[in-house]
Parts: sequence; structure tokens; C-alpha cells
Amino acid sequence: MIRTLDFIFALFGLVIAMPFLIILYIIGLFDTGSPIFMQERVGKHKKPFTLVKFRTMKVDTASVASHLASTASITAFGSFLRKTKLDELPQLWNVLKGEMSLVGPRPGLFNQGELTKARDAKNIYNVRPGITGLAQVNEIDMSTPQLLAETDQEMINTLNIKNYFSYIIQTVAGKGSGDRVK
Repeated sequence: MIRTLDFIFALFGLVIAMPFLIILYIIGLFDTGSPIFMQERVGKHKKPFTLVKFRTMKVDTASVASHLASTASITAFGSFLRKTKLDELPQLWNVLKGEMSLVGPRPGLFNQGELTKARDAKNIYNVRPGITGLAQVNEIDMSTPQLLAETDQEMINTLNIKNYFSYIIQTVAGKGSGDRVK
């Protein structure tokens, strides 16, 4: 049932938000010259997939987890996108394709060994990664791998329709600050 909801909401979201996405894309062209950010991430069963977001950092920023990147890398428009979580909107495409869910553990990078190990121990990779979830609304990010894996496991074990909608509503309402950048 959740996959069906994901598909319907992602399709509806992309259609409704398309004019807005185009405007953000155009502003992003002026900001970085390359408004779309694509990066290989760890998906369900550790299968790689390409995550799509609006770029919030300079084009030459190293491919590391956000908490390892410097705040100097974030552009002015990127800061706005992060605060409003609008940088996440293109991930609706990943949801539509079935690579992600609206609700699930945030997908990590393959070079995040400690996080991958902690998540492996908790069977986190048995589900699709998500745009938001329990960790995100509680401001737990990838800088604390063990806590993140434990929180992801708690979310997976208690995920039902009520929690699914609760995490989405909390995220849209602005709860959680997104990934930390040092």
C-alpha cells in the first residue's frame, strides 16, 4: 500500500510542482550554472541508484556526506533551498521510479563505511530509502551513524499509514533542519 501511495503522491507532486520546479531550475542556473545535483547512493539491498536533487553547493565541492562538507561550499540560493527543503523536490522522480519512498531511511553514500556497517547490522537495507523519516524530523543526521541506524530501525519497525503521513506532514511543516554542514 505504501508503494502505491508513494507513486500517487510523487506523480501528483511532480505534475503540480512542475512550474515551480522550472523556476527553481532557472534560478539555479544563475546560482551555480548546474542546478541539478546527481549522486550515486546506496539503495534497497545496497543496490546503487542515482539520487536527484537541486544543487545547494558549489559545483567543485567534494562528494562527501553533508556533515563533512564546509558551509563555505553552500551557495546563497542553496542555503534557501536547504532551509525550505526545496532541494529535495526532484527526489520525487526517484520515488516515482521506485528507487525511493517518501518515507524511509535517508540514502547514504557508498564511502560512508561506518554508517553502512551500522545499517547492515540493523537490516536497514531491506527497505527503500526515503526522502524523510523519523531521523529527519528529529534532526538526527549521518554524523551519528549508530544513532541514525537505531532510529531508522525504530522507524521501520513502527511504520504504518499514520506514521507515514505524520513524517510527511512534519517535514512539510518544517520540522527538522536537514543535513548538518560543518
